[in-house]
Parts: sequence; structure tokens; C-alpha cells
Amino acid sequence: MKKYILDLKVNSVEALSDKHVLIKLTHSEPLPEMLPGQFVEVRVDDSPSTFLRRPISINNVDYERNELWLLVAAVGDGTRRLQQLRSGDTLNCVLPLGNSFTLPEKPGAKVLLVGGGVGVAPLLYLGRKIKAMGMQPTFLLGARTAEDVLEKPLFEEVGRVLITTEDGSEGEKGFVTNHSVLASENFDLISTCGPKPMMMAVARYAYKNDIECEVSLENKMACGVGACLCCVEKTVEGNKCVCKDGPVMNIKKLSWQI
Repeated sequence: MKKYILDLKVNSVEALSDKHVLIKLTHSEPLPEMLPGQFVEVRVDDSPSTFLRRPISINNVDYERNELWLLVAAVGDGTRRLQQLRSGDTLNCVLPLGNSFTLPEKPGAKVLLVGGGVGVAPLLYLGRKIKAMGMQPTFLLGARTAEDVLEKPLFEEVGRVLITTEDGSEGEKGFVTNHSVLASENFDLISTCGPKPMMMAVARYAYKNDIECEVSLENKMACGVGACLCCVEKTVEGNKCVCKDGPVMNIKKLSWQI
């Protein structure tokens, strides 16, 4: 897929919590094709301590409004600077990078999309693609508290939403793999993104129940094109660059002990 380096204009920056913002970007030309699970490399200007671009998952692409959505969590100087952007600012992005989630092939397939924290970001766009195919995805979203559940109303527009929180302030108390739906229903396909321990737990559940499962890895990245090798993941096929060969990988190809 062709890559682009674009100066995108900031349409809006919406605070979703004290740590998360939703940045909506547009361009003077129609946005190129982007797929669920892919990401962009963002140049961070006016941040003296930030030398490398920051990889950000594609949260959504609204082609009718010609908007690209990025859900950004403040975890360092670079992402904190991104949260200070304002409407009318310019953000330089390399896109689209990486591969994408596999869409269900079987009509009426039961798809479970599992996200934790800011890892819910790529699942919104994936869910919208699945809905456009005539299916209703089930979202299982995990967070520490009710305040940390991100974009819930947007997910509810797309499919069924189930919540777990560690403190029990919303949904079922515990982790996503503790949710009762996993014991009461069967699924044909699982896609997940979030903290690695969470994804490994989801992978164990999928492996045990013989369910196809893909994970979106969040290894530290720098170049975004497979040159610097800092995001290498060990797989059954040898070492792979998550930025180029991923970030989405089938659990059957990973060397995780599940």
C-alpha cells in the first residue's frame, strides 16, 4: 500500500479524560485509503526532548467528512505536546503504516473485539467496517475505572458494548478475561489491542477454545518502516518487525507461551 507524508490540519481536539484526547485531522485533498489496525507516524514539533516520530493507531477514518481520528494518551513529552494542539494547527504524518486486522469472511460471524485502555483505539474503525458488512460486533472494553472507559458512546453506535473495570465502578468488576460473556457465548473471531498481559490472557482464552485470534502489538517503535529494528518480535517464523510485518499478528504466529 502506498505511503504518504502529509501536512494535516487539526479540525478539533477533544479531551476524553485527564490523560486522553481525540484529535480530528483533515487535508485539502481526499485522504488516502487506510485500514483498521494500521497506524501513523506523527512528527512532534516544538518539543525539544522529542527526536523521533510517535506511532499512533488509526482510531477512525470518516471519508464523508475527510477526517482522520487519532486517540492520544499522554505518556511522555511527545504525546503531551500533541495534546496541546489546537484547531487550525498542522500535524505532519506518515501514513498508512503496518498491516491491518482480518475482516470476517463468514456471513453472520460472531466477532469479539477486546480492548484495554487506549488500546481500544483501532477497534472503533474495525467495528465500523464490520458493521458495514452487515454484522454486529461485540466490544469488550476494559479499564481501571469508569472514568477511564474511552469513547463508549461511539462504540455503542456500532455494536454491543460490554465493560469491565478493575474497581467495579462500571460493568463487571475485574479484567476483560473475567467477563461472564466469555463463559456464556461462543465467538468465531477475536481481535484485541491493549496492554500485553491483557492480550496474552485473551490469546490463551482463544487458543483454549479454538477461536481465530489476532492481536495488535504495541512494541516500542521508531522508524515505522522496519529499518531500525527496535520493535522486533520473536515469532515462529523468526524475528519480525512489528511496524512493518505487524502490528497485527495472528496468535498462531507468535512465540507466546499460551
